[in-house]
Amino acid sequence: MNNTARRIWIMYNRSFFQTKLGQAAMASIAAMVAFVALSTQMHASPALAAAPQHQTVEIA
Repeated sequence: MNNTARRIWIMYNRSFFQTKLGQAAMASIAAMVAFVALSTQMHASPALAAAPQHQTVEIA
């Protein structure tokens, strides 16, 4: 492992994630994961998403 990789590895340890910057980084990562999870669900077929799940009756 070279010196630069060693510094990066040491930076992201438990003490880093206990700082405010580390907590902000974790919140950002969680937000990105949630965005990806929700955006993949949005790619469902629009016809199925718009179809009513129950039968409707129209009274004239």
